[in-house]
Formats: sequence, C-alpha cells, structure tokens
Amino acid sequence: MSTPIGEIPFGASAIEPGSFRDRTARVFYSNGSVCRGLTALAWEEWQSVAATSFFGHATQAGRIVATDVVNPATADAAGAQQEWAAVLRHQTIPFVTYPYEWCFGMLRQAALLQLDLLEAALEEGITLKDATPFNIQWIGSSPIFIDVASFVRWRPGQPWVGYRQFCRTFLYPLFLQAYKGVAFQPWLRGRLDGISAQECRRLMSWRDMLRPGVVGHVVAQSRFESHYAATARDIRRELSQAGFDKRLISMNLAGLKKLVAHLSWAPPASAWSEYTCHNSYEQGDSGDKERFVEAALASSKRRIVWDLGCNTGRFSKLAAKYAECVVAIDSDHESIERLYGELREGAVRNVLPLVMDVSDPSPGLGWRGVERRPLIERGRPDVVMCLALIHHLAITANLPIADLVDWLAEVGAAVVIEFPTPDDAMVKRLLLNKDSSYADYAVEYFEKAFGARFHIRNRLILSSGTRILYYAT
Repeated sequence: MSTPIGEIPFGASAIEPGSFRDRTARVFYSNGSVCRGLTALAWEEWQSVAATSFFGHATQAGRIVATDVVNPATADAAGAQQEWAAVLRHQTIPFVTYPYEWCFGMLRQAALLQLDLLEAALEEGITLKDATPFNIQWIGSSPIFIDVASFVRWRPGQPWVGYRQFCRTFLYPLFLQAYKGVAFQPWLRGRLDGISAQECRRLMSWRDMLRPGVVGHVVAQSRFESHYAATARDIRRELSQAGFDKRLISMNLAGLKKLVAHLSWAPPASAWSEYTCHNSYEQGDSGDKERFVEAALASSKRRIVWDLGCNTGRFSKLAAKYAECVVAIDSDHESIERLYGELREGAVRNVLPLVMDVSDPSPGLGWRGVERRPLIERGRPDVVMCLALIHHLAITANLPIADLVDWLAEVGAAVVIEFPTPDDAMVKRLLLNKDSSYADYAVEYFEKAFGARFHIRNRLILSSGTRILYYAT
C-alpha cells in the first residue's frame, strides 16, 4: 500500500516531509519503504547525478542517503497522483528532525555538509537547485543529505541559485547565535524560509560590520534584494548571458566554508547544563537511579527511546546501549550543545540531541500543517524516560499532573519516570514565591493518576527518601 507524505500514519519514520512542493519529484511510502517518484525531467537529472563519482563516494561515506532504483509498478505509487518515469527507494531515517530543533553545532555541521557536497558536485558538472537545512537529517550525531532530487546538472553561465536560501536558513541564523547570542530556533520555527537579509541587517550593530561575513553576505545581499525586489528584469538570465563563470561559484563556496567553519558559540554555563554536577541527589542516589534505569531498559531491545529533559545526556548515553536510536530532548540550548560536542568526539553514535521544550513541543507547520510533522507523529518510541522532569513541567510550566500522565499514555510507550516529592530540595526551590495551588503535586495523587493509565512494574524510593522511580508499561 502506498501513502502520500502528507498522510503519514502515526509512528511512521519519514525521510523528507513536505517534499510535495517539488513539482518534479514526490516522496511517498510504499510497503514500508520510503520512495521518491520522478518525472521524466527529474529522471534525466538523476541518471546524470548517479553516474558521478562524488555521489557514489558520498553515499558510501554515509553523507548522502543510500538510494536505489525500483520498478514503478512494484513500488505501488498509487498515492502519488501521477505516473512516474522512475521511482527511487531510500534508506529510512530513524527519526526526522527539523533545523529549529538543532543546536548551534548541528546547524553549523549541516551547513558544512551542504557546502562540501556542492563543492564536490560542481567539479563534475552538478549543482544544487536549493540550499535548505530541510535537505538534511541526522543519524545519531551524524548529518546525512536526503534530498537527492536537489542535485541537477549545472548549465554554463548559471549562478548558484541556492545562495540566497543558504544565507536565510543557514548563515544568518548562525550569525545571530555566534555574533549576537540570540537563539536562532524561534526564528526558524516561526518562518520556515528563514531570516531575510533586511531583517538580519537590522539586527546587526555598526560594530558588527567588522565581523567576518557581515558586510559581504548581509549588507550586500540586503542592498541587492532591496534594489531588485520590484524589478521585472530576469537577473538569472542576465547573469547567464554575461557568461557567469563556475569559478565564481567555487570561490564563493570556499569563502563560505571558511567562514562557517570558524563561526563559534561558547555556551555559557546555565543552571541546567551544570545540573549533573550540582544537583539535589544525596550520595548513593545517583548510582541506584542508574541501576534502576538500566534494568528497565535492558528488559528488551528497544528501537526508539525518548529521553525527555535529558540535560547533558548521561542517561541518553546509557540508553544507547539498548536502543537503535535515542532521541535526547531538552529545552536548555547550552546542555544540548555540550551533549552534541561530546557525541561528535565520543564513541556513542546513536544519540540524537534536540533543543525543544516538552511543554511546547514542535507543532505541525507549513502547508496545511503537514509539511513539518509534530513531534509525536514522527516515530513512536518504545520507551519514554522522564527523569528529573515532571516537577519542572508541573510547577514551572503549570501543567496538571493528570494531563501529563494522559499525554504520556497517548504516546503509547513504556515509561521510566522519576517523581521528586514535595520534600525534595529542588521541588521546594521551584515552589518558592508560587501563589498557585499545587495540591495535585503529591505522591498519592501521582500514583493514583499514573496507575490508572499504566501498569507499574517496578518502584524504587531512593535512599534520600525524596525521589521515587517508576517503570511502567
């Protein structure tokens, strides 16, 4: 059975949401595989791209999604709304993410991957018709390029048409974080096509004009867009007729690679990024907690584990031993940036770190709200870990305990959860200066609500007496 990308069944693992904006190719699901239907024009382009050495090398290195050609008749493309000249079948990505969920280091690495691939492609007469971070997904902490239909033959005199999009969705967000200390995630979540040159220019001070790349890629681009915004001139055609040289693209790419590679953001120590070292656990609690969590995870092999409120990922890395993919989520950008840096340098390769507030998770966005799927629709986890989290959701975010339990039940996974009692030092700290009533924040109330929706298989009161662990299915 075939399923269009806009009608992904709950729990399906997607590869390129929203690809129906590409009029020459369409991603759909067929018999559990991720497929892409190609028009005759796209099929011609694909054959040229697939014949190049750069494409084969990048695929073998895991930098481009593995792809093969299948018979359109056997692919069952009924949901694709037209006859395809050819159908490609792709490697499935464990869990789909979006750039407004990435940390600074992830966005920078994704930008470098896109530039590297374009530079290699250009040497063999291939270019990219766009340059959006939505072309890239992650397998653990490693980026992988997924939109193979974006590669097309370069025509003499043709400029790099994706440059403006690269600036809006990669470069300007990186500038905001690196130069201004402004989080880019809300900007990219608020508008999928990124930050305009005029907006970025208004955010830069005169002192910022001295920073690398601002004059050349922000000020100049802003003036260019303002000057040609209302013109009827065909700028692309004029450049082609003027004999636009491929070497100009290569020079621009080399400059961008150097610029992006040197952008840095040193996250300041936040209250939560230092939480692992300075928390309210008594001696012995930490080891008991780790043994409890490991026993729960080791009971069977897990495909996907969510670690909500992962902090710097101690338990995410523990879960990685028992899962194919661990999605580590925390609202603290500094914590996720540190975790990503450790994952890039370490041996654990199947942890995917994301910046997201569990009390305000990524919603459905884009055309009809289905181009970018909500968190809960991108792959059903086998286990959800909520360690040192529920008190923040219930007290800081003011979410009722019953609602939190209902939401966990809707996810449909086993749960490893930690409940700090009202006597816990962190809970007392969170309740300071709170006027609202938190009568539902009590062990008895939680266990009644939790027990009504789950079967509690194991329960442990840590030696401090103020934190209780539960494993439930």
